[in-house]
Formats: sequence, C-alpha cells, structure tokens
Amino acid sequence: MTNPRHRTDNEQLLTPSEVATLFRVDPKTVTRWAKAGKLTSIRTLGGHRRYRESEVRSLLEGNTNHTLG
Repeated sequence: MTNPRHRTDNEQLLTPSEVATLFRVDPKTVTRWAKAGKLTSIRTLGGHRRYRESEVRSLLEGNTNHTLG
C-alpha cells in the first residue's frame, strides 16, 4: 500500500516544510508562492498542500520560466 502523502501517479510529493528547506525559506513563503500561482500545489483530503518533487527540483535548477520570490 502506498502512502498518499508521498505518492500520486508515481510522483513524489513534498510537504511545505520540505520545500522550504530546499529553498531555505519559511514554509509560509512556500504557501504564498502556491497561492500566487508560482508553484503548483496538490491538496490532500485533509486540506494540506503538497508539491510535486519534479516541479520543485526543476525550479531549484532554474529550468523553468517561473521565478519565485
């Protein structure tokens, strides 16, 4: 059985805290990015945000036209 917190269609999902650690920002900043449409979020059944690891890694590597901040 897979853990829905970390998998959707074989895609690894990250919590706001995990994304914040990667970008070295506060988790609330990650939530603001999602609300502003700068980062795609997925909502869990409990209403928590999760982020696709592939998108986050791509942003970290600068491989998209999106800018954060």
